[in-house]
Formats: sequence, C-alpha cells, structure tokens
Amino acid sequence: MAPAAAYASRSAAEPVARQSISRLITARAVADPDHPVVSGVDGRCALTATDLDRAGNRLARDYRERGVGENDLVTIALPNCVEFVIACTAVWKLGATPQPMDPDMARSERRAIEELDRPALAVGARPGDPTIGWVPAGHRPDRSISDGVLPDASASCWKASTSSGSTGRAKVIRSTAAARFDPAADVAPFLPSRAVQLVCGPLWHSATFTYAFRGLMTDHRLVLADEFDEHAFVDIVGRSGITWALLSPSMIHRLIRLPTADLAAADTSTIRSVLHMGAPCPEGDKRALIDWLGPERVHEVYAGSESNGLTMIDGPDWLDHPGSVGRPIGGTEVSIRADDGSVVGPGTTGQIWMRRAGGARYAYVGHRSQRTPDGWDTLGDMGFVDDDGFLTVVDRRSDTIRCGERVVYPARLEQAIVAHPAVRDAVVYAVRDDSGAQTVSAVLDIADSDVDTEEVEHFALGQLGAVCRPGRVHVARRPLRNAAGKVRRSAFATAETNDAKQDRNTSAIA
Repeated sequence: MAPAAAYASRSAAEPVARQSISRLITARAVADPDHPVVSGVDGRCALTATDLDRAGNRLARDYRERGVGENDLVTIALPNCVEFVIACTAVWKLGATPQPMDPDMARSERRAIEELDRPALAVGARPGDPTIGWVPAGHRPDRSISDGVLPDASASCWKASTSSGSTGRAKVIRSTAAARFDPAADVAPFLPSRAVQLVCGPLWHSATFTYAFRGLMTDHRLVLADEFDEHAFVDIVGRSGITWALLSPSMIHRLIRLPTADLAAADTSTIRSVLHMGAPCPEGDKRALIDWLGPERVHEVYAGSESNGLTMIDGPDWLDHPGSVGRPIGGTEVSIRADDGSVVGPGTTGQIWMRRAGGARYAYVGHRSQRTPDGWDTLGDMGFVDDDGFLTVVDRRSDTIRCGERVVYPARLEQAIVAHPAVRDAVVYAVRDDSGAQTVSAVLDIADSDVDTEEVEHFALGQLGAVCRPGRVHVARRPLRNAAGKVRRSAFATAETNDAKQDRNTSAIA
C-alpha cells in the first residue's frame, strides 16, 4: 500500500484530531515529501520528510527483530544527532516508548535506572546490564529490510524521561499521555506551527526532547547542535534562518557575555522567540537578553518533566515583574505553603504547590510522588507569588542552607557571584566542619579568563560572607553543570569534605 493510501485508510471511527506519532511523521512525508525536517548545524546528514519516514520504518523493523514490541521501553543514549531522531521515530512506529538518557551517565546510575524500568533494547551508549539488548551508535539496518509503511501503532506512554536528580536519586518519569497528538495544536502559544528550531540543549533532557519532537509532529525543521557554543550561536541563527530556540540560563549567561559589537552585528531577524526554563535566570542576564532581542521575543516557562503545572511569562510582563516566572497557564493553579502546610500570602516565601486540570501527567518509577488525593503536587521548589499573581522561584528546597536562624538560597548567591565579568558559572554548597558547624563554599568556572584568581576568590568570599560563614572558594576552568544546565551540589560538598580529610591525614603522617 502506498504511504498516502495507508495514511488515508484510518478507521472512520477514529477521532481525526489525535493521531499516532507514526502517522504524523508519515503525514509530513505525504504532504511535503522533499521538505527538510532535520539536519546538523552545518547541514550534514540532512533528512527530508520522506527520508525520515522511510528510515524510521526500516529501523523499526530492525528493532522488532531484536525483540521490541508494543509498549516496550527502548533506551536512547545518544548525543544530539540525526540518528537520535531516527531512533525515536522507529520506536514510536513500533508502538513502543523511547527513554532518552544521557550517554555519559555514570555506570552505577545507569544500572540503577535499568533495574527500575528494564528496557527491551538500548541504543547508543552500552547499557550497564550486559543482558539488555544493545545497538551501538552508528548502527545501520540491513538495506534488504523494507522501508515500507508499517501498521499503525501507538504506545500508552509517549516518553519516559530519566533522571538521577540533583539529589542523586535515580528515577524514571513516565508520561501518562499516549503517543497520539493533534497535528493542528501548536507546540506552545508563542510558537508557530511552522518553524525552524535550533536544538542546542541535549535531546536526552526532558524539556529539549519534548519541544523538539512536538515540533517535529507539527511542521518544525530541527537544526541539531551537538553542544552549545555561544560564539557559533549567532552564526547558526543567521545562516539557518532559525525561528526559535530553547536555552538554559547558563547558556544565556554565556551568550550575553559576548562582545557588544558581536551581538549588535548578529542577524537575528528570523527569530520569533527565545524560550528559557530549567532554573532561575539571573535578572541581569534576562534584562540583557531582552535588551538584545526585544521583550516580545523572550519567553520563560516554569515546569518540570512531570508537567504537573506550568507558568509562563513574556518579556513585557517580566519587565514589570523582574525575576518572575509568570502566571499559571494550561489549567494550572499555584499555592505557596509553609512547612506546616498552611497557605501563605503574597510576598511570603514557601514551598510551591501546583494543581493542573485533567489529572496526573506522569507516573514515577523508583520515586514516590508527593501528589495529594485532590491533585496538588510539588517539585520541591521554594518561591513566592506577588499581589498580581506572578510567581517567583527562589531555589530548590533540598538545596537551602541554614546559617543559624537564617535561610540561605544557593541559587541567589550563585547569581550574585556570576555578576563578576570573569566568572562563567558558579556553584554554591554547604559543608560541615569537624565541630558540625556549617559553612558555605563555592566553585567558580572562569573558563579561559586571565583574571587574577585571588581577586575573583576574594570577590566570591565577600558574597558568601555577607550571608553565612564562608568556607572555601575553588577556581576551575571547566563547565560545572551538565549539558542540560543541571548540577548536583552534594557532589561538590562530598568532594570538599574528602579533600579536607585527606589534608588532615597527610598532616598527621608528616
């Protein structure tokens, strides 16, 4: 059967609006077969809609021969590349669920996740459990395998995100949404159905994965960057006619620190929107981004992989409510609560709870949800709501530090430290000394800056000492966060504690 005929043969009883991801990909190939849908930033490995559809069909048959069936889980542990997109397409065409995973995840963490939700197949990085079927990166199915149309299928779960969490606790976040979507529904209210999307965050991260593939289901062309390079960003935007991009706050910080002349000369005429999410963004960085692109083109969303609630804010509203992540959207309610569960008023910081109409959008594997019987849920973040209903996120509850009676939020200190022109990034964390007293330490990434390290250490110690007893300041010339902009502060604290013990042992021996 020809692709067009197969696509047209759906049951008359099936709702037209929601279709399987497999059919949506085939529909693009039928409607505009030669339209490019995905490529690298340099144009390499470009695929048309027909190329992607057929490559997905052939690889799906290859995976099926390896034992993948409907509603099975398939781990995709690859860097940003066209192969990642084809692999996910193949999984959906089998009615299975892709599980995007960091290919550089520590072996112990990967084994823990595999024990929680055992995949039928792993693609890319080798699985931790040798008994799991494995297809290495670069695998090409035999050309004798058909690339013809497959029977329609859709998994009951369209994605299963993985996370070791900032606390190091492995878990799987399975979406409760089936792999069926409405092709007429926009990805977001500020994004057109037809767009050129620059994917510069890792596809294994939940937000990047969601926006990229939801875009692919409408009419987005994906331009994949294997890593974020602030120097290349402006060139890619102009050369590829980028319509929009999703950035993390750490990417924004690096981008707006480019020379003013470089930003002024950049061709950003095609950009409709830059979206950021994932962590609090320093106000100075956000204001600089708005100054560069204009407020109408800057958007921010606050949400988690769980999609248990969303808020959104555009540039004009942010200028009126600096630091805010916006007001609730998508049927979301927000409640700020004290430790005893009581609701606090505007301006008072507490734990952020959200409730979204339509029931739970996720199910944890390996972790207990805090969702209440009446639908209220929390990601563990702290924040406050102002008199106009705009939410501001302060920090993660588990990362807060107590200095005597004072509560210290590491994210706020990090934002103050990265204001130094030589600091590309900073991570603040608490360490207890032998007496049990808590101090606040920091590690700074100064990249290739020729700054006097003692000067930048002194600056950071001054920021720490203003709120708590300062500990150590370490200077590094490497990224401190992973490609998704996430960091585990406890790892830095553990390393410093171990270093201190080693120093004491060395002194005792001497």
